[in-house]
Amino acid sequence: MDGFAVSARDTFGAGPDNLVRLHVGTQARPVNTGRPLPPETDAVVMIENVNFVDEDTFEIDQALVPWQNVRKVGEDFVASEMILPGRHQITPYDMGALLAGGVVSVNVTARPRVIIVPTGSELVPIDKMGETGPPHGLTPEFNSVVLAGLVEQAGGVAVRHEIVADDFESIKAVLEESVRSDANLIVINAGSSAGSEDYTAAAIRDLGEVLVHGVAMMPGKPTILGVVQDKPVMGNPGYPVSAILSFESFGLPVLEAMQGLPRHHRPVTTAVTARKIPSKLGREEFFRVKLGKVGEKQVAASLPRGAGSITTLTRADGILRIPSRSEGVEQGAEVTVELLRTPARIDRTVVVIGSHDLTLDVLADELIPRDVFLSSSHVGSLGGLLALKKDNAHVATSHLLDEETGTYNWSYIKKYLPEIAVKVFHGVMREQGFIVPKGNPKSIRTFMDLTREDVTFVNRQAGAGTRVLLDHHLDKAGIDPSSIRGYELEEYTHTTVAVAVLSGVADVGMGVLAAARALGLDFVPVAVEQYDLVIPEKYLNDEKIVTLLETIRGASFKERVLALGGYGVDRTGEEIPEP
Repeated sequence: MDGFAVSARDTFGAGPDNLVRLHVGTQARPVNTGRPLPPETDAVVMIENVNFVDEDTFEIDQALVPWQNVRKVGEDFVASEMILPGRHQITPYDMGALLAGGVVSVNVTARPRVIIVPTGSELVPIDKMGETGPPHGLTPEFNSVVLAGLVEQAGGVAVRHEIVADDFESIKAVLEESVRSDANLIVINAGSSAGSEDYTAAAIRDLGEVLVHGVAMMPGKPTILGVVQDKPVMGNPGYPVSAILSFESFGLPVLEAMQGLPRHHRPVTTAVTARKIPSKLGREEFFRVKLGKVGEKQVAASLPRGAGSITTLTRADGILRIPSRSEGVEQGAEVTVELLRTPARIDRTVVVIGSHDLTLDVLADELIPRDVFLSSSHVGSLGGLLALKKDNAHVATSHLLDEETGTYNWSYIKKYLPEIAVKVFHGVMREQGFIVPKGNPKSIRTFMDLTREDVTFVNRQAGAGTRVLLDHHLDKAGIDPSSIRGYELEEYTHTTVAVAVLSGVADVGMGVLAAARALGLDFVPVAVEQYDLVIPEKYLNDEKIVTLLETIRGASFKERVLALGGYGVDRTGEEIPEP
């Protein structure tokens, strides 16, 4: 403490009724925090407890005990005590401890160097794409960027090689060059499968030994593990999710071992599944999931399982691993999830299950500055109501049309949620119609056009409000669904319907104007419908739900929704009373 160093004995007897005077220079010496005590002193009077009676004398009204307000030598550590163990990753805290002990240098393990070689004649470097994206038929090369980030995060040094074409001799030459370098690990990305232009395994075998070609995991099955001149070489799958999960499973443990570090394990949590998740026997499957706490339980909603869908990792809160001997898990099953987000963030997540709409992305973005997060799972309007019935969601999004009354949602709520008290809030009015290619080359205008032999349709899944709307109009027009080519071809969102049309899989699909506009497609309006939020009354006072409702009623949300096109927000956020 800042103050005066004294002998505690000189302060004995001091009190409010017995002030003790001390003389500066003989009985008390000024000291500052961090300075050593002068000889023959063993306590410090804090400066704020000093009352000067003249220039050289002050009074105190409280006695001190020996070593009061003093840090003793050896309090933290003393000579011969270990400050840090070996094979320890040094943190900023550790640096302070080392320097406090007078240790200014330590022997460390060299950071392992990893050469990452992207292969593929279809790839184009990011810096050569331009503002319009890659040329038609080519793919931006980004796997090496992701893998390099994982290497650096694990304490290694990443070296990204330029793209190598799908040519055996070229891949072999680069592998040979990499092995001769100072690299500790070589990762060849893509070319690990069994296609006609997949040469990685052959190149490794030609120069060394292939230990493993194919592992019992999904995504990531084509992984290759080999050795060339005593250096580990990894053939990494080309699909981005496969590449990442494969490297995390096999590459990261190698880097940890090279640094003498213990194997890193993600923290885990227990959750229940929002819906059934089937899995293939014989492979451990890695499902990306969204998490949210609903009531007293955590709910895990699986994201699309495609190995090429890297956004499933950017959106995921956790990884659910289903063992190779399992055919999946049932809805409501208790599972263990590896966490990619903090528990605090998951506790601040609103779980929305039901119908898909592009406005949910706007809502998620608007909630983030308010420290609330959104987990949305698109299973259709009816699936959303059933999720509320099982208490697996805070909010169901729905646009189920009652064909008899022409109203939305309430008749279905009464049928499927008779014992649950809910409130319904108006979301948006939105235009539904036919999404068709630019210029509408097949002149699709009516529902009868869907029955033409030259027209292929893409549908929404059973239980989706858009599917209900379609069937309503088909019934009114007297059209048998089996007469529509592609009626059984199902997608789960408006945007995937639009993608099916854009890519030529289908000539037309039902969806919202905003999805067509986002992909530069044409749109033939069919109906304006109501898209609502169904919320159990027990969650209305939840801070997260209060924030959500305030957000959709706000000007910023409404302006951004209107900018999407095809939406009306005049009643957004209003409660819709039960008829």
